[in-house]
Amino acid sequence: EFGGLGYPLPMPDDAKQILLKYRDKHFGRQMETGGNTTIAVIATDAILTKAAAKRLAISAHDGFVRAIWPTHTPADGDLVFALATGTSGIELGADAAIDLYAAAGATMARAISRGVFAATPADGDLFPVWSSRLG
Repeated sequence: EFGGLGYPLPMPDDAKQILLKYRDKHFGRQMETGGNTTIAVIATDAILTKAAAKRLAISAHDGFVRAIWPTHTPADGDLVFALATGTSGIELGADAAIDLYAAAGATMARAISRGVFAATPADGDLFPVWSSRLG
C-alpha cells in the first residue's frame, strides 16, 4: 500500500509531535470525544446470522488498528456496519467463517490505506493528504 512504500516502520520518532502540532494549530486543544470518528461498511454475499454479522463487523474493525494510528483512543467514535446480502446462497461452515473474518480485517485495512493513498487535497482541509508528503 501507499504506492508500494508500505507503512513507516518503525513509526517515526516525530509522529506524535506532528499529530500534536496539527491538533494544536487547528483545534487549539485535545479533540472532543467522537472527534476522530471513522465509520465503515463491510459487506458479503454470504448468508450470515445476526451474530455472525456482528462478528464480521468486529473483525473488520480490527482493520482500523492496522491502518489508522492512533486508534481506539478515548476521542474515537469508530464504528463498522456489516451487511450480508445472502445472494450467493452460501452458508459458512466454521472454517469458512474464520477465513471470512480474517479477510474482513485485512480488507478493511487495505481499503483505508488505499483511500489515504488516493486522497487528493480539497479547499479547507485541516491536514495534508498523504500524496503531499511524498514530494
